[in-house]
Amino acid sequence: MSKVLKPIGFWALVAVIVLYAVFPFYYAILTSMRTGQALFSTSLLPDSLDFSNYVGVFEQQPFAWNIWNSIVVAVTVVLISLFLGVTAAYALGRVHFKGRGLLLMTILAVSMFPQVAVLSGMYEVVRAFGLYNTMPALMLSNLILTLPFTVWVLTTFMKELPRELEEAAFVDGASPWTVVRRVFMPLMWPAMVTTGLLAFIAAWNEFLFALTFSPDNRTVPVAIASMSGASQQELPWGNIMAGSVIVTLPLIVLVLIFQRKIVAGLTAGAVKG
Repeated sequence: MSKVLKPIGFWALVAVIVLYAVFPFYYAILTSMRTGQALFSTSLLPDSLDFSNYVGVFEQQPFAWNIWNSIVVAVTVVLISLFLGVTAAYALGRVHFKGRGLLLMTILAVSMFPQVAVLSGMYEVVRAFGLYNTMPALMLSNLILTLPFTVWVLTTFMKELPRELEEAAFVDGASPWTVVRRVFMPLMWPAMVTTGLLAFIAAWNEFLFALTFSPDNRTVPVAIASMSGASQQELPWGNIMAGSVIVTLPLIVLVLIFQRKIVAGLTAGAVKG
């Protein structure tokens, strides 16, 4: 009897988890295809395929430009985070120097600070560099969110790579940069894809810095939060849900494309040998 109940219980738990994770996105799609009084319907099945909210999102505001801003900021942040993360991971994971452990702990501690705690300090930095109300301000501020965990994850992965590979490359006359680029980076692709995707999601969804440092170059979270109806009392839930679905789809596509690399990156280093 237990042999029958165990798989049933397991798949029932899986179904509950999937339902819990997928239902909010499904309901957002459902709401995005409703207008007028239909928005207050409690039906869990689509009444009709109405894409007017999706059209309205692009007609009523420069949503395409907001998406472009988010793409530029997120991709730039990912590239900078991975470049600095790989080079820092080599120094922290392969080079022995005094204070290395303390430095790693400091990097990890930085990632635990809430955005509000660093907002005023980052604002002064942005103003000092003359970057206020520019997209580079968003790139610089987002690095606070993405760089610490990128360095930490890649350092952990770098420590697990065989030292014999590095020593053989040095015997052949390779420089440290050549070792990183030609020996380690091909082995680190799973970890780099995982951390890169997490950095992309963090930069793509970031709201507070985008709202504060660059009000004229809105990214999609700020653009969606700024959507308004025909009057002050009206909230365009259909347009808001349509915008949310539009900006969520790229993340789903990226996860589906790189899912194998993500799983490999998350499990890398879990078992030695």
